[in-house]
Amino acid sequence: MVKQAEQFACEDEAQRERIEGLNSLSSFVFGQKTQLGEQDAFGGKLSEDDREDLLKDNKETTTRIDDYGQTANAEDFEENMQEVQAKVSPITSKIYA
Repeated sequence: MVKQAEQFACEDEAQRERIEGLNSLSSFVFGQKTQLGEQDAFGGKLSEDDREDLLKDNKETTTRIDDYGQTANAEDFEENMQEVQAKVSPITSKIYA
């Protein structure tokens, strides 16, 4: 019985981490999309090419979340977050440089 409880605790922890990863990635993508749509946020400060690139990446990430969000693990979400941030960071740094 104790072994079962330990097993379930590990499974619960993995599920919690997965959900946190999903929520973090989803929130980041949603926030980015919102800012790209607002002219007084960074959406109005980017070149049209940069804005379109970010919107395209945003759509691809959203599609990935929709397609694999229920089966992906925490590491998948972390990897996706790092990919998105690696694309976003150089573009947004132009605004604040």
